[in-house]
Amino acid sequence: MKKGKKICLCSSAAFFEQGFVIGAQLQKLGFKVVYTYTALKMRQSGDFRVETYKTWFKDSSTYDKKTFLMKNHFRKVIASDAILVLNYKKNGLPGYIGGNTLMEMAMAYHYKKPIYILNPISEKLSFKEEIYGLGSIFIEGDLTKIK
Repeated sequence: MKKGKKICLCSSAAFFEQGFVIGAQLQKLGFKVVYTYTALKMRQSGDFRVETYKTWFKDSSTYDKKTFLMKNHFRKVIASDAILVLNYKKNGLPGYIGGNTLMEMAMAYHYKKPIYILNPISEKLSFKEEIYGLGSIFIEGDLTKIK
């Protein structure tokens, strides 16, 4: 991947604040960085508490919001040149990747976008074989490995 290309960040909402640090580093390397709708809302408000935005946990009638957010980010994945999965420790698992991020990875795979993963994943992840099967490129924290 050549510099100046779009790279879409994908991760658990719990990692969105860290995503802006990574995004700034990617911009210094010459990439255009694409964030989720919720990450941008979080940065704008200064509130990075996931429970503020995931209203469907308390009120299932708001799942349409989740649907909107997924469709919105799928479009961003498709419009990008590659994705970078931000995976840190969560729920006791190092290199956590959740279901929504896995769907974004599958979307990237389907549209032939390179899938970069920031950190190694836990061998305890229930869908580790799918992550490996997508041809994911593990960069071990080194953003300069994104080509």
